[in-house]
Amino acid sequence: MPAWLRKSEKGSILALSAVMVSLLVGACAGPGPDRDEGIIHLPEVNKIVVVGFSPALSPGDPSDWATDPITGAVFWAEPVPEGVAMEMTDILFDRMVEGYGYSLVSPGQARGAFSEILASDRGLKLDALAMVREIGKAFGADGVLVGRIYRWQEREGTDYAVSRPASVAFNLLLVRPADGAILWRGRFDKTQQSLSENLFDMSTFLHGGGRWMTARKLALMGLDATMARMPKGKGAVPPQQRQATQPEEKL
Repeated sequence: MPAWLRKSEKGSILALSAVMVSLLVGACAGPGPDRDEGIIHLPEVNKIVVVGFSPALSPGDPSDWATDPITGAVFWAEPVPEGVAMEMTDILFDRMVEGYGYSLVSPGQARGAFSEILASDRGLKLDALAMVREIGKAFGADGVLVGRIYRWQEREGTDYAVSRPASVAFNLLLVRPADGAILWRGRFDKTQQSLSENLFDMSTFLHGGGRWMTARKLALMGLDATMARMPKGKGAVPPQQRQATQPEEKL
């Protein structure tokens, strides 16, 4: 029995999530062409299992260069605090619900399917790619959205003065369960700099209101920017229509 199955009940959901995403990300490379990040629509994709994020390194692990097992992209990785991957997964799912036009399977449902498959007679015999296909079959899904958080370095200082700025790195991949092809990929890897250090990064400066951002705020900025490039499904609602149907906020 794998060592992670012998952990105490406390934190078991986090452990299950991390193992599941690590398995999915670790062996989804397969036949089929990669899709360009600039694709606007994926008409052949109707249902997506949102597995979400897992940390590349856990608290206590040494910082090191890490290579994405699917794309081969290299990140400087540092330990990710507990709870960060779960929070980012929840936010990711909320973003997907907002108007991407897909039928969605929640991270909680994905964890449930993973644990059932793993507990079955065939579960421990499946390799990671086979596990992806089994989860896809369980929901009749056309895609699985997985990601890793490689770095979550909190700033040291205040809004107006820091000795070390926030630094965040993560990626997202939309993988087709049928053959492991990457339908879409997104990447965010940024250490905040002052405007005097990088005049070409005006957008980050303005987004932070001229202040030094926390790691969470930097990550949310990156997630929004990454999701803005993610292709939509057939049922996507145009931004203008979403705004028109939203209730007016009271001041």
